[in-house]
Amino acid sequence: MGRVTVRRPVRRISAAGERRRPDSLAAEEPMELRVGGKALAVTMRTPGSDVELAHGFLLSEGVIGSREDVSAARYCDGVDDRGRNTYNVLDVTLAPGVAPPETGVERNFYTTSSCGVCGKAALDAVKLRSRFSPAESTFTVKTEVLVQLPDRLREQQKVFASTGGLHAAALFDPDGGLLVVREDVGRHNAVDKVLGWALQAERIPAPGLGLLVSGRASFELVQKAAMAGIGLLAAVSAPSSLAVELAEENGMTLIGFLRGDSLNLYTGDHRVPA
Repeated sequence: MGRVTVRRPVRRISAAGERRRPDSLAAEEPMELRVGGKALAVTMRTPGSDVELAHGFLLSEGVIGSREDVSAARYCDGVDDRGRNTYNVLDVTLAPGVAPPETGVERNFYTTSSCGVCGKAALDAVKLRSRFSPAESTFTVKTEVLVQLPDRLREQQKVFASTGGLHAAALFDPDGGLLVVREDVGRHNAVDKVLGWALQAERIPAPGLGLLVSGRASFELVQKAAMAGIGLLAAVSAPSSLAVELAEENGMTLIGFLRGDSLNLYTGDHRVPA
């Protein structure tokens, strides 16, 4: 398995002078996802929880809806210049009867760590329809619980603490308990990892859970939450206009600027009772 962090020498310059020392960087490596031996996408990610990442990706793209839809996931092919497995190629075998990804899911074979919808083969495929309706979620959470979540998330961001270079995502319950936390250089990858965890734990659809992200709330993250049947997405930073529109369209609650003792409610304020 690839390393989560990499040590590199750095020349540190400050008002007090300069010195050379080693620095920890968040690892970023490509992962090629194959389905039935056919290349589907390449994403730049932090190694680790790759099987969860694959499950979450396929869930958020509407390919699968339960753990039973996948018969196997294995590393294959990728080797370095010494012939060692790089663990950067993952092949997923779908269960009998599960349809393979449609052409619109293909991503022109590459996405960056900052964009989970870049390279969509067809623009019409960007807006997906969930098999689980987030509007049916009866999840509610109190404001005093929400404002505690960013600190709880930060406490579990172990790699961020040493590198300062990772996004995080978590699933939480109405009492503010964090069921799972995952980190990645890509915010969409972090979300796919927690959704993949939930799928493997048979927690999808997840109408009784909220999704928390450490950065901004983009269109793609709202879409991923909707595809998992999650009714509430809370972000530490700002949402985009399309994120708000999509959340409203799907009957979801979207929270932004969840910092300190305040937050902004953009849609679905019935899930945050006064």
